[in-house]
Amino acid sequence: MENFVVSARKYRPHSFETVVGQEHITTTLKNAVENNHLAQAFLFCGPRGVGKTTCARILAKLINTPKDTPAEEVEKLNFDYNIYELDAASNNSVDDIRSLVDQVRYAPQSGKYKVYIIDEVHMLSNAAFNAFLKTLEEPPSYAIFILATTEKHKVIPTILSRCQIFDFNRISVQDIAQHLATVAEKEGITADEQALYLIAQKADGALRDALSLFDMIVTFSTDNHIDYNTTISNLHILDYDYYFKLTDALLEENHAAALLIFDDILSKGFDGHNFIIGLCEHFRNLLVCKDTSTISLLEVAENVKEKYHVQSKTATASFLLTAMNIGNQCDLNYKTSKNQRFHVELALLKMCHVNNAIQLATDGELKKKSPLSTEKKAQAKEDITETVQQEKEEKPLVKSIPKTNPIKVPLTKTTRLTTDINKVREQLKKEKEVVTQQEVVTTDRLERAQAFSQEQLEKAWEKLQESDVAGNHHRYKIILEDGEPEVAGKHSIVVNLHNQILKEPFDNFKPAIFKFLANELSNDRLHLDSRVAPPKKGKKLIYTSHEKFEYLAEKNPALVSLRKKLGFEFDE
Repeated sequence: MENFVVSARKYRPHSFETVVGQEHITTTLKNAVENNHLAQAFLFCGPRGVGKTTCARILAKLINTPKDTPAEEVEKLNFDYNIYELDAASNNSVDDIRSLVDQVRYAPQSGKYKVYIIDEVHMLSNAAFNAFLKTLEEPPSYAIFILATTEKHKVIPTILSRCQIFDFNRISVQDIAQHLATVAEKEGITADEQALYLIAQKADGALRDALSLFDMIVTFSTDNHIDYNTTISNLHILDYDYYFKLTDALLEENHAAALLIFDDILSKGFDGHNFIIGLCEHFRNLLVCKDTSTISLLEVAENVKEKYHVQSKTATASFLLTAMNIGNQCDLNYKTSKNQRFHVELALLKMCHVNNAIQLATDGELKKKSPLSTEKKAQAKEDITETVQQEKEEKPLVKSIPKTNPIKVPLTKTTRLTTDINKVREQLKKEKEVVTQQEVVTTDRLERAQAFSQEQLEKAWEKLQESDVAGNHHRYKIILEDGEPEVAGKHSIVVNLHNQILKEPFDNFKPAIFKFLANELSNDRLHLDSRVAPPKKGKKLIYTSHEKFEYLAEKNPALVSLRKKLGFEFDE
């Protein structure tokens, strides 16, 4: 009995032509070998199972193979002494790198190049990276390094700058499915196309994972046939039909059927979180199918594409967008919800009534924007005409408004449509009285513009200091005590402040000062401003401790003798 070899090893590519889904890299490497443009170091980075180590081995063999060698002869060549593979996850110390550097000094026994493949290179320590720098940058002419990693961001920049970097892509679902079909044909296994696409989707872009899943499904099948039902059962994937049936129930606003379908899904052991994620993806696929140019974005089998295309015709884009938004919010808040089943059920109930909500919103918007009918327009025009005619015929009403009076009576909707002239007259009378009062107030204010002298200003300022306008605000009191008002124009006053710190409090206190001075000087046209300037009245500002003591000692000389007896000194 022969030992079983997993498909990932058995069907590992031996040439660049058989590498799946990395044409942008294999073409570049082949051209580099043919044109003799090989770098001294390569860095292969990308997700797991996409062919990094495989391409490194193929490149190592290709550069040591003489040109014009037949393909059947290449397999017979032995390059074991030319290719060295190192696992950096378990050999990540400085000593391991030093040992590697010592090996590089010796030329190859056969072939042209010695190739060193270092897998999981991001696992090297910083000291090991630094020990490797010089050799990596200037190796012998016969040495080539190929570094492979799944986490490029963990490789230090000095290593990256010395390597030619190749980024491997995730392999598409279609490429994986086609490769699985080729493997199945070679193994004599029949497989449903839909089942292979499910395996490819589950692999998430990794061909090695897809081949491992393929082996598992084949082992479960006793008749060498992979069917759709067996695949979804083994991979624990929710069937497409559940999403199609659930979407039909949501479009019909049948919330009972939607809840029963969800209960059936939970009873089969599926997770509610994965269900809502799959439902959002289903809505996305339906939206994609609404335009024939985007159907190619679906990574499903052809028969499933047809189902999506049929159902997309019954679902509007507004429904799908709203349902996706509800499902996305359910996905975001699922893990923090205390009752996760109710959380999903609530989202399904909202989706059930999306069409109804959209219809109500549309009707309300149309009702707001709908113009008056022709009959209503005609009736309104007749009412306005009749009211205006009655106002013209009412002579006392017209005579009561002087020609010079700028009053304009606003014709509100109630005024235009009413026929009661007495109400109109009373309203006009009230409007006139209000305007007259405003004119009187304005006239009084214009009369308060008396000129004032510096002496009058100082007396008003002294009264301001004695008043309680400042209240208990310490900074406002300092402004009144130390501030020096000065007449700067016919109606302008400038207050000289002795400190920049008082500038902001003055701006806050300015309305109260303005009101007080306007009343005292009988001038409502005052313009009040401030500036920082030294004192002009011979005032001595007190800042230091020594100045404060001298100020207090002038008022109470006994403090001088008290200080000497106690031996107090001033703080500098």
